[in-house]
Amino acid sequence: MNYFKSFSEQVQRMGPGDFGSLAMELFHFQAKENTIYKAYLDARGINPVEVKAMDEIPFLPIRFFKSHKVVSGPEDGFESFYSSSGTTGQVTSRHFIWSEEYYLRHSERVFEQVYGPLGGFHVLALLPAYLERKGSSLVAMADHFIKQSGSDQSGFYLYNYDVLIDRLYHLRQLKDGKSVLLLGVTFALLDLAEQFGEDFPVMDDLIVMETGGMKGRRKEMIREEVHAVLTQAFKQPRVHSEYGMTELMSQAYSLGEGKYQLPSSMRVMLRDVNDPLSWSPRNQGGVNVVDLANFHSCAFIETQDLGRFDDKGMLEILGRFDNSEVRGCNLMVN
Repeated sequence: MNYFKSFSEQVQRMGPGDFGSLAMELFHFQAKENTIYKAYLDARGINPVEVKAMDEIPFLPIRFFKSHKVVSGPEDGFESFYSSSGTTGQVTSRHFIWSEEYYLRHSERVFEQVYGPLGGFHVLALLPAYLERKGSSLVAMADHFIKQSGSDQSGFYLYNYDVLIDRLYHLRQLKDGKSVLLLGVTFALLDLAEQFGEDFPVMDDLIVMETGGMKGRRKEMIREEVHAVLTQAFKQPRVHSEYGMTELMSQAYSLGEGKYQLPSSMRVMLRDVNDPLSWSPRNQGGVNVVDLANFHSCAFIETQDLGRFDDKGMLEILGRFDNSEVRGCNLMVN
């Protein structure tokens, strides 16, 4: 566990040119200490000693988090975990964690690198479905943000949309210099827009941020369609987005148009959609994530998301592979 503390400090202090060397160090550590990842490498006939560059590192399919305890080091050293959302009958992922405090502080740093101190916000979290079960990393993060905001106006909302609208009107009148972050699961934001769009207050200091997810409550919609509805109903020029998942400790944020700037702890590499063991010859493909904050589990994850990079290097999440399960934090492919 001393390695985790040391490596977490390196991730926190790293400079722009340190990512590759830290990724290689972490790969060789996990190839030795992570039983599941080591078995996966063995099954593919890969000798870790022969892996010399980041683009040679194999990525663990994300489904292993559903069937195995993916940890680096002795399994009995990990008891706490976050679990993914899922519809009835689905097997959910479990991400065993070294330290919840580290996850919360890391999430705070990632957010503040983009938006500034949480003390400058009132945080209103509209997360039904997530609040109705235990073990959600998103709820844990939102709860931490609420506490770090230091505002007695911050809080969670379930289906009490009328109370939320009243709070927004109150905050508009408050004028205390703080911005308002309305963080919501997509289906709930759409419900709010449908029921209270005409009564929604005009607010210049409001950030509406969707986390994705229909949870089987509404028909699936492409991102552009969702954002068009929300911007009109909430009288905002754009809708922000958060890209994260149970199996990752880091998050990426979009300031609008669904284009994400990756945090310093994360890199995305695109694989060929027809050959998961090859890199995409284009700027579009399956999303492989390197998350250095996953030093305690597996930092090299082959997700079931589809993505592309624009000409400015911004990541856009297009949707999911056709044969993958619908997950809580993603919208359909264009």
